[in-house]
Amino acid sequence: MLKIGGVEVSTDRPGGLGTPVDERPLLFRPIEMRGVTARNRIMLGPMSQYLSIDGNVSDWHLVHLGQFALGGAGIVCAEETAVEARGRRTHHCAGIYTDEQARGWRRVTNFLKELKATPAIQLGHGGRRSSVRSPWEGRSPLGESDKAAGLAPWQTISSSAITHGVGRPTPIALDRRQIREEIVAWADAAKRSADAGFDIVEVHGAHGYLINQFLSPVANRRDDAYGGDREGRMRFALELVEAVRAAWPADKPLFFRASVVDGKGGHWDIDDTVVFAKELKARGVDFIDCSCGGLEGDSSLPAVPRYLPGYNVVYSGHVRREAGISTVVVGLVTEAEQAEAILREGKADIIAIAREMLVDPYWPAHAARKLGLKDWLDVLPENYAFRLAPREEERDKRNRAPTPEIPFRRKD
Repeated sequence: MLKIGGVEVSTDRPGGLGTPVDERPLLFRPIEMRGVTARNRIMLGPMSQYLSIDGNVSDWHLVHLGQFALGGAGIVCAEETAVEARGRRTHHCAGIYTDEQARGWRRVTNFLKELKATPAIQLGHGGRRSSVRSPWEGRSPLGESDKAAGLAPWQTISSSAITHGVGRPTPIALDRRQIREEIVAWADAAKRSADAGFDIVEVHGAHGYLINQFLSPVANRRDDAYGGDREGRMRFALELVEAVRAAWPADKPLFFRASVVDGKGGHWDIDDTVVFAKELKARGVDFIDCSCGGLEGDSSLPAVPRYLPGYNVVYSGHVRREAGISTVVVGLVTEAEQAEAILREGKADIIAIAREMLVDPYWPAHAARKLGLKDWLDVLPENYAFRLAPREEERDKRNRAPTPEIPFRRKD
């Protein structure tokens, strides 16, 4: 008996791959993470949708995320979700700072689980990069015209009172009391994420957002215990992770997305990340999700060539080896053979695919076919697989036999 979309379906096929695990490509072997097992090592990378209302998710999120579960992804990660209202980058970013928002997510996670996908959520805070318009409006700061339309700007926060760039508003530097309050907000969001039915939480510490603003000296100019040397700049992130880990169920894994290196001219580099990853591991982080960039400065650090296929693979492999922690890799991994090679070469444990899945939500099923899984159709839900099986038989027949005549009229 299967349950699909709330409907119980009687079938003699159990669904899922029947090929013995040790005969499958690594990409399609289950991965155990504490008490959670994902059906394969393909993860939908989180992508902000900018289609929430007061932080609440809508039917868009159900359909958007549901399609990737239908397509066979092992882990489906929801977009960066704000831990408090001022942590949203735009008025239309998702949030999980109220119980109502958590209840809204429950509908999504229930559906993903029925489709055998593991639901994940990325918790985040924009810090000084908040209070802006959507990307398709240029991410420009909110102003008086927005206020008149009911979308007023708000005061942003950061590690230091330094703007993100020309024309951006100046954030306030968090004091000790506000830092403690901020950490509580992250812990509360982790609790709500569990209540909402998520099985993985990822802390977003990359891309120039709040946590990254504490880590990098590009944005952190503090002279107290939360600034100065690397140990001081890591303090906020490590205290926050401790609080999230304590609030998050012990049998569920915790991910941390890191900008392994700053953007062009930045100061945080791979050696900093290795030290940081070891500290995160000691505090219960299970995976480092390796990304890059978000903050720019005036050092000799060159820009990451983000147009190269798998441009973060060298980072995820280095962090995995040097810090002794499992990694996720994201960034222009588009081909099945490429993903499989990354896993076989020990350069990552999970492959996160984002934009490529937007144009091909069924990438996992297509990848299974390319990698030679005979029962690749069973990556899909049973009600898809049974319909597609005769189609594959017809294709095989066409390839074996000469092209027959297509009947036009009866023959008397």
